[in-house]
Amino acid sequence: MKIGITCYPTYGGSGAVATELGLELARRGHEVHFITYDSPFRLHGYTERIYFHQVETRMGRYPLFDHFPYTLALASKQHEVVLSEGLEILHVHYAIPHATTAYLAREMLKGERPLRVITTLHGTDITLVGQESSFYAITKFSIEQSDEVTAVSSSLRDETYRAFGCVSSDVRVIPNFVNLREYHPVEPGARSSLAPEGTRVITHVSNFREVKRVKDVVRVFARIRRAMPATLIMVGDGPERVDAESEARELNVAGDVRFLGRLDSVASLLQASDLFLLPSQTESFGLAALEAMACGSPVVASRAGGLPEVIDDGVSGILEPVGSVEAMGRRAVELLRDPERHAGMCRAAIAKAEEFSADRIVPMYEALYQEVLR
Repeated sequence: MKIGITCYPTYGGSGAVATELGLELARRGHEVHFITYDSPFRLHGYTERIYFHQVETRMGRYPLFDHFPYTLALASKQHEVVLSEGLEILHVHYAIPHATTAYLAREMLKGERPLRVITTLHGTDITLVGQESSFYAITKFSIEQSDEVTAVSSSLRDETYRAFGCVSSDVRVIPNFVNLREYHPVEPGARSSLAPEGTRVITHVSNFREVKRVKDVVRVFARIRRAMPATLIMVGDGPERVDAESEARELNVAGDVRFLGRLDSVASLLQASDLFLLPSQTESFGLAALEAMACGSPVVASRAGGLPEVIDDGVSGILEPVGSVEAMGRRAVELLRDPERHAGMCRAAIAKAEEFSADRIVPMYEALYQEVLR
């Protein structure tokens, strides 16, 4: 099959999943064309059957537009690539504006060649952006005009129906997946030296937006640090980083917190981690949690959104209500003080992650593509 993929290329779950999906599809013999304004952050170097088509984001001197109309440029580029490369399917990730531009591209192609549009909903396109009054109607319209719609968790599917109705759409759940060739556990002796011997390594990976509650990450860590030697590794960047750094100073743990910024690959850090913290306000799925679990790191997270579909509380990780810093910290310390229980939870986390392997999930997308083409 010849498949076009449009996603946000920036640091975040939707772009990561879309890119990993494209890479997996290419490994399975399909031809994949990424159409977006920059190369996706997980697309490294040359990969056979992977192509990138850049959307122009600047124009010459023209006084009419105060802001460049990226949505129209994207629709035009999608139309161009479908025609030039003979694409059969346009799979867009994140409803706004990608489902809208795909609809426009398909309408432009009428009478020239058939095109099927699949939209995958990832989270804030439904729970936040799409419900803004300025975007509500166009989000609902674009979802309903897609040939097929998927959501990355049952929680997100249910929220889509609640918020938008979309009674004419059969929103299917195809969960996020993890590449077990990259994200896998290592022997304890092979762990990288992120911290001195006997020091627990705690990690967090996100885009440092308000919904991630990164100050809570620091607060939970501070409770762990009071009980034992520990180092917190913070990976990512975003608007809440300054507040997180300030919180670390306020709680007198700044010397034990390392802010590494954005990294393209985090597998080696997760493999060295004893615990992963994700106390988000909500998560449609929790890809970062899944990748940590695949590396053998149990996750302490909020009981919110799709996280309970990924983490079994008390078995493969720990779930507490949003904002329950004390409970998260207490249970984290209890777990880290019990080597036998911690080892058991690590094994359970790895086993749970295997249920979301690429080998299990990507064929669901292939089956959907074949169905929509029929």
